[in-house]
Amino acid sequence: MSRRGLSIEEKKTKMLEIFHETAEFYSLKELEKIAPKSKGIVVQSVKEVLDDIVSDGLVQMDKIGTGNYFWSLPSAAGATKQAVLSKNQKELESLNAKIEEVNAGIEEAEKGREDTPERRKLLSTLSSLQETSSSLKNELSAFGAADPIKYEKKSQAIQVCKNAAVQWTGM
Repeated sequence: MSRRGLSIEEKKTKMLEIFHETAEFYSLKELEKIAPKSKGIVVQSVKEVLDDIVSDGLVQMDKIGTGNYFWSLPSAAGATKQAVLSKNQKELESLNAKIEEVNAGIEEAEKGREDTPERRKLLSTLSSLQETSSSLKNELSAFGAADPIKYEKKSQAIQVCKNAAVQWTGM
């Protein structure tokens, strides 16, 4: 059975362990030497993992002279996690407030919709009027061919066509 490689999350965790155990700063070349030996991260993926944890804000990077140096202190990781926790708590409070507003709006909307005899009567009247309206529209569409307005428009269109034919043929 072949050995299974590390997942990207495992690589990130192991790379962070390197920084937190030593509390030192490293260049990319130094990390490419240290990571395979101490944590089993293959050399080809060190840069990719490092870029990921830098973009996540777990490791800081600064350009000093011509080289890029990377570091992460355990206290900085705690501060980052605390900031994320604080942000998420504020978002949770905001969402809870919105939920309360929506629930209040629902209760307000339901106040006028209590099931009373008057409301049931009005709803049944509405339903019967809608059915009547629908049947009348169907009846009207059945008589659409005999509509005097449509008949007049067709007569005018025929007259225009006759006049145009006479004009072009000269008859």
